[in-house]
Amino acid sequence: MPVESADELETILGYDTIAVVGCSSTPGKAAHDVPKYLLEHGYDVIPVNPFADEIFGREVYDSLADVEEAIDVVCIFRPSDEVGDIVDAALERDDVRVIWTQQGIRDDEAAARAETAGRTVVQDRCMKVQHRNLVA
Repeated sequence: MPVESADELETILGYDTIAVVGCSSTPGKAAHDVPKYLLEHGYDVIPVNPFADEIFGREVYDSLADVEEAIDVVCIFRPSDEVGDIVDAALERDDVRVIWTQQGIRDDEAAARAETAGRTVVQDRCMKVQHRNLVA
């Protein structure tokens, strides 16, 4: 079952490196403002977006497979119908501990696949809101 408890969420928010799939270069969009907040609060944010070259002064990767650094959390800012493919890409990596879909985004089948593969899943929750409530 996806994570619901504050203790588990707080543990996840203790991880350092977050790959943000669907990270946006447009201020005012949640897919820009949430990762910017996380970056400002000490997280190593890795933008993933095939249509951008640089976001927050950082290199942007086309896909999770292209990311060379180790990833703790994959945070997804893509429509629910795209989550399955992103989860599958995350599962191809040995380093991803958590798959987190942002508020309004969920795919129960993909979440079940990830959990079966031993990954922790958070669905339909905003990382910024959870960080503010539990850590900040």
